[in-house]
Amino acid sequence: MDSEASRTMEVAALGRPFSLGMLYDCRNDLLVPGMTLWDREDLISHIGERPQNSNGFEIVASESIAGKSSALNVEASLKASFLGGLVEVEGSAKYLNDSKTSSNQARVTLTYKATTKVKELSMNQLGIGNVKHPYVFGKGLATHVVTAILYGAQAFFVFDREVSEKEDHQDIQGNLKVMIKKIPCISIEGEGSLKMEDKDRENVEKFSCKFHGDFSLEKNPVSFQDAVEVYQSLPRLLGANGENAVPMKVWLLPLTSLDSSAAKLVRQISIRLVQESQSVLEDFSELEMRCNDALRTTTAQKFPQICKKIKTFKEMCSEFRLELQRTLAKKLPSIRGGGEEEAVLAEILKKIRSSPFNSNNLNEWMDCKEREINTLKSFTNMMKNTKIVPSQNDLYDESLSAEHVMCFVFTSLGSAESYLSTLSNYLRQTPDNSQDAHTLDVEKDQWFASKEVADTMRHKAKLFSDFAEANKENKNIKFLTLGLTNETQKGSSIYLYKDGFPVNENFEPPSKPDTGTVSDTNHNSVTLKISPPKCGAENITSYCVEYCVSGEDGWKQKTASKDEEVTVSDLSPNTEYVFRCRAVTSAGVGPAYEVSGSIKTLPCSPPGKPRVEPNSSEISVSWQKPAELGQDVHILSYIVEYAETDNRGKEEDLQWNQMMSTAEKAIISGLQPETEYAVRVRCDCGVANRSKESITVRVCTTKREFARLAEYLKHISKSINSKSPSVYKLPLTQEDIDIDGCRKFIFGKESMRENRTIMLLGATGSGKSTLINGMINYIVGVEWDDAFRFQLVDEDQSRSQAESQTSEVTVYKINHQKGFAIDCSLTIVDTPGFGDTRGIERDREITEQIRNLFSADHGVSDIDAVCFVAQASLGRLTTKQKYVFDSVLSNFGKDVAENIRILVTFADGQPPPVLEAINASGVPCPKTSKGLPIHFKFNNFAWFADNKSPATNVSDDDEDEDGGFDQMFWNMGTKSMKSFFVALNLIETKSLKMTKQVLRERKQLETSIESLQKQVKVGLAKGEGMKETAEIIKEHEAEISRNENFEFEVTVKKPVKVDISRTGVYVTNCQQCHFTCHRECGSPNDKDKKKCRAMGPNGYCTQCPGKCYWNVHFNQKYRWEYKDFKEKRTVKELQEKYLKASKDKAPVQALIEQLKAEYKRVQDDVMQLMQRSAECLNRLKEIALKPNPLSTPEYIDMLIEGEKSEAKSGWKQRVQSLIDMREKAEFMAKVDKGEKLLRQESQDQMQPRP
Repeated sequence: MDSEASRTMEVAALGRPFSLGMLYDCRNDLLVPGMTLWDREDLISHIGERPQNSNGFEIVASESIAGKSSALNVEASLKASFLGGLVEVEGSAKYLNDSKTSSNQARVTLTYKATTKVKELSMNQLGIGNVKHPYVFGKGLATHVVTAILYGAQAFFVFDREVSEKEDHQDIQGNLKVMIKKIPCISIEGEGSLKMEDKDRENVEKFSCKFHGDFSLEKNPVSFQDAVEVYQSLPRLLGANGENAVPMKVWLLPLTSLDSSAAKLVRQISIRLVQESQSVLEDFSELEMRCNDALRTTTAQKFPQICKKIKTFKEMCSEFRLELQRTLAKKLPSIRGGGEEEAVLAEILKKIRSSPFNSNNLNEWMDCKEREINTLKSFTNMMKNTKIVPSQNDLYDESLSAEHVMCFVFTSLGSAESYLSTLSNYLRQTPDNSQDAHTLDVEKDQWFASKEVADTMRHKAKLFSDFAEANKENKNIKFLTLGLTNETQKGSSIYLYKDGFPVNENFEPPSKPDTGTVSDTNHNSVTLKISPPKCGAENITSYCVEYCVSGEDGWKQKTASKDEEVTVSDLSPNTEYVFRCRAVTSAGVGPAYEVSGSIKTLPCSPPGKPRVEPNSSEISVSWQKPAELGQDVHILSYIVEYAETDNRGKEEDLQWNQMMSTAEKAIISGLQPETEYAVRVRCDCGVANRSKESITVRVCTTKREFARLAEYLKHISKSINSKSPSVYKLPLTQEDIDIDGCRKFIFGKESMRENRTIMLLGATGSGKSTLINGMINYIVGVEWDDAFRFQLVDEDQSRSQAESQTSEVTVYKINHQKGFAIDCSLTIVDTPGFGDTRGIERDREITEQIRNLFSADHGVSDIDAVCFVAQASLGRLTTKQKYVFDSVLSNFGKDVAENIRILVTFADGQPPPVLEAINASGVPCPKTSKGLPIHFKFNNFAWFADNKSPATNVSDDDEDEDGGFDQMFWNMGTKSMKSFFVALNLIETKSLKMTKQVLRERKQLETSIESLQKQVKVGLAKGEGMKETAEIIKEHEAEISRNENFEFEVTVKKPVKVDISRTGVYVTNCQQCHFTCHRECGSPNDKDKKKCRAMGPNGYCTQCPGKCYWNVHFNQKYRWEYKDFKEKRTVKELQEKYLKASKDKAPVQALIEQLKAEYKRVQDDVMQLMQRSAECLNRLKEIALKPNPLSTPEYIDMLIEGEKSEAKSGWKQRVQSLIDMREKAEFMAKVDKGEKLLRQESQDQMQPRP
């Protein structure tokens, strides 16, 4: 005790106004101003001074009281007084009070310290008997006197940087320390900028700075740059001689050294108790910082219940801390002065440890709050589309702005906590004696501490979050989060509001459906089977299915009733879709269940409902193609399914059979009569899968009545004659096809069997009609022994055998029936015979009829066989016969060559000579291995031969096993028919597209040649007339110059009407040009003249000189021809006609030039027609099977000679037609060779002779 009282002390000044000789009370660390032991003059006159120069800097990273005390050289006793609030610090010592407010701060402090001098008292003052005012000792106000002072200055630059959640605190702290160490070395460049790298500059811009120092600054630094500038100015601010220095440390001499009666320091507080006190106060500082951090969190700010509790806790801790400091301030001087023992302080600290304010309990409660905040944060982070509202009033305001509001309510945030009540009672001196501080369970009141509650909350939060995510685009519902105390719902609950009023305070949103599976797939729909969700099923009102094309965006919705099956319609065929399904409530939709994988719709819709036609053993089935076909889908075949019903109702119970068909029809054969069958069809689209089956049709096969089809047909046919065999006319139905020169008959009901088309061509008398009748007898199954035959061809019996019995192109559509000898329907095109006595004009009519049939929309568009019918006996083709072959072939395209077949009539068992003749004529057709045309032999006499006459009924021992020649030829014909139809099924069907082009080009060529002939005649006549006019003008030039009424006579061409009213043909005339543009026009109505062959695609005529529009062309009973006439002209008329634009030239010369120009226009018209004709000829060479025989003058000459030599009836008329045709052929030959039809000399000769 005595040693403590007599020891000299060193004390940090801490910014206090120390001076030499000042009294100091170490019991409470207070200065005693205004009272000294010496007079001021004595003190000043005997003060010693010596320099003590030093300076330096140091980095302080510690934020503890101990670290700060060390930086300021504060020893334990003074530290205890500071902690107890006995010492007020100033200047740089304010650094002791600067603590971090948040653990998210990285802090480093740079301290600068400089000393200048030491001042001290001498023995003149401190010697015995030198005290001037000894009465001071008796007052007991002080324990020590200041005998020496160290002067200098100190500064602390406190640098802070906020650390975000994503940054590492330790890394930021280290980086901060590195940059602060550089401050003494950083130089300042011009304009005050710091010299450092850009990376460092960017880093320091995030630093903030606080300054605590003993220097007088104009402005405290707040940034790193400010700090550098201030730091480098500190030596200057201290003064050149240290005149601005302040006391930094003082030496204290105990007053008992001068007078034993003076007050003295009995004892110092032990370092252990000082450190323990320091630890308690630092714990409170740390708690305050944690409270600040918690209050700054977004979560705490959005939930006022959390903030309120933390603020209450912080206030109680602050209150307890202040009370502790007041106790220390009271007890420390008493202990130091000897009034109380040190144990009193120890007891105070012990009491704190056993109080509710002990560090463990306080930190545990704060840990709970931080866990609660983190738990809330995790929940709110789950709810991405949810707004947090702070109060129930805000909730009410929000609920008025939407139809529905769903609120996730944290119901336990505001619940009372017993620990806070215990702290409050302790401060109010009403402690809960029953609760010992060591047994306090801080966690027991925390809602998140229960695993059951936490799991339930997490489940509810997941349901709420998923529901909010599913409805984020729904403007009719809002999602909110709120803290609202509700003791009936532990942890949380979901409130549902409608129109501002609560509907349900424990609403459970539905989870996603448990499963969603595809139960049915169609071409445009998918049906899903949905299992109810595991949660919230009681709130479901319906289900919603969303779908989109796989790989694309743009979801569509389909909402259905609460049924567990939903059908999504209006989809595209052969398209992959992805599906998801949701439960629907009154407030919105639940989360989606993603149906596994993509679902592909079927490639096409089912075929149309089957149409069925039964007979006793077959059902003919036809159907429409699917109405909808997916992109890039091709139907490879159809699957026809059929089954006996056996009176069973359900289709799945039937035993289905299958057959394939490549067309939209099929024949189901081998069926039982009078039996009901179910029939349906589906499409096979290869890799794209199959379609759904069509509507199932039930049909019953008929009862068998006739054993053979032929007998049934005899029953319904009309007898023509009763000879042996009797002949019956088959019942035909004529169809109005509205094609000029053509007609169509239909035999039997429409069949779904494949159809084959054959065309029969031949010369008059070749036996086409009889052969067709033979075909129908074979097809319907007529046998040799039958007493009847059938006739199909509708013949004009009034015509002579020299003329074709068929005057029109006739189409026979023979629909397949059960009992046919062939397995398809057959269309026969019967043409009139070529080369009859009506001559070449009749052949041209037949060609026009064929063209009409092929060109019409509902005519014949494709063909399987072009059959030439020729008599077997023709060993050599006459010119006329060759003409018939060539005429027929010239109408077809080259692609039909492989489809030509020769049908030989009147054949016997020998090779027909006509085959060699056909080879010699160059008919293009397929050949056998022997080089002969592929052919089939028939003897027309056998088809209707008498099978009951004695000549045919030979005895059994006759050598002729075939029963006579007629039966032999019948059998030969039957075999040939069978071979022909077998071969027909193997022939590739050909489109008549190229053949139509040939017919069109031939017609165009014919029209162009006719016009060309007329234009050339007109041109030649005009040329001669102009030449004659020019010579007259030149000859009488002098007289013409004097007399403009001079008359002269010229020859001119003028149009003349030629009556054709009795010919029965249509002629198209141009009313403006007086020109016949098209002879034998196929458009009889004037309103249809746009379709006339003479009209171009733009509607203007290609033939008349004026190229007039189609609506000035009409059908008339005359045609225009041009004839020569003599006319008188005057020079005045010529001038009015030709000299309107030639006033500047001599009249005679001008007239001649105008005549030349008019002739040039005629030449141009002729050239255009020649070009058009040449194009037709070239095109025909490319596509026609044969050239037109009538285009060769030599060929026509042979025909003329043949007619003359035979001299048959009407030969003169036929020869005249051939002569007319020869003129056209000559024109055609010139066009083909490119010869000029109007000579250039004609124009030159218009120049009059000198």
